[in-house]
Amino acid sequence: MTAIPPPTHTISSMIDAHHADRRDEPRLHLGGSMLGHPCDRWLWLSFRWAVREKFPGRILRLFRRGNNEEDIITADLKAIGIDIRSTGIDQVFLNMGSHVGGSVDGIIESGVPGAEKTRHIAEFKTHALKSFNDLEKKGVKDSKPMHWAQMQVYMLGTKIKRALYVAVCKNDDRLYTERVRFDKEAAENLLNRGRRIATTERIPAPISTDPSWYECKFCPAHSFCHKEQLTQQVNCRTCAHATPEDDGTWSCARWESKNIPGDFQKIGCDNHVLHPDLVPWKQKDSADPHEAVYEIAGKDIRNGEGDAFTFSSKELIAGGEACASDNVQAVRAEFPGAELVEVRNAS
Repeated sequence: MTAIPPPTHTISSMIDAHHADRRDEPRLHLGGSMLGHPCDRWLWLSFRWAVREKFPGRILRLFRRGNNEEDIITADLKAIGIDIRSTGIDQVFLNMGSHVGGSVDGIIESGVPGAEKTRHIAEFKTHALKSFNDLEKKGVKDSKPMHWAQMQVYMLGTKIKRALYVAVCKNDDRLYTERVRFDKEAAENLLNRGRRIATTERIPAPISTDPSWYECKFCPAHSFCHKEQLTQQVNCRTCAHATPEDDGTWSCARWESKNIPGDFQKIGCDNHVLHPDLVPWKQKDSADPHEAVYEIAGKDIRNGEGDAFTFSSKELIAGGEACASDNVQAVRAEFPGAELVEVRNAS
């Protein structure tokens, strides 16, 4: 007797699919929570929206749990007499210049045991069991250097010289708390690093050229760095015309715009040209300042506003080297208004 197969559309899978399908809007700034990341290239790629990490629904629900935990921790701190403010929707956003910023979980005015009159910034995190045990054993600086770096940058931005780190173990609800001292030199170095990465025109070197390197293996940019080296994203920040300015704005050379609106950056325009560091092809001289010429499979391929002789950025991403094939070239010549969406047996 054959068993009835389990349903594919279970409640849990439907909930996960709901979360996975929700559009995740990218940050306009380079987050202070990221400045302790070991790889300059990943910070540049993520700030440029050149590699977008896609999370499954279950992971997104875990993120939601972490966000929800902030309200619970805040309530518990208030219950023991700690005066904590600027939490939840009232969080303080720090604009630290040159595109670097971040939101502080809370500002403690007073009441921390042993330092009742000392102001602290508050940083809340949730951990799985293994991570929490390591945190208890090593302390936040050695166990979670990115969290330590985040607090340093936020202390610099708020001019508050102490931080209270509160961690919750998701497995058994244990709590870990630690007071963290301000390290001015480390904080300034982290901030300067963020500003440098955000405003540099060219892509930084990778942390390793070995695809099996442990810090690369599970990185969202692994495929980009170690395989195709081609972005899959078309927006203002992946465009060769756009420049991040020191004042925190983005300018566009194509339209001579001094401040591209944030919402428009996410979409871009039809004149998008792929940044030369986000393609695997050699760039060649172009007679048109609004187009790029890339050498693909031995042929000069123009990139800009798509027409019979020029490929749009979306077409180059979809077609890759097939854009240089005789078949594709012939079809584009015959149907100049057509857009290349997918290439099959183009050679």
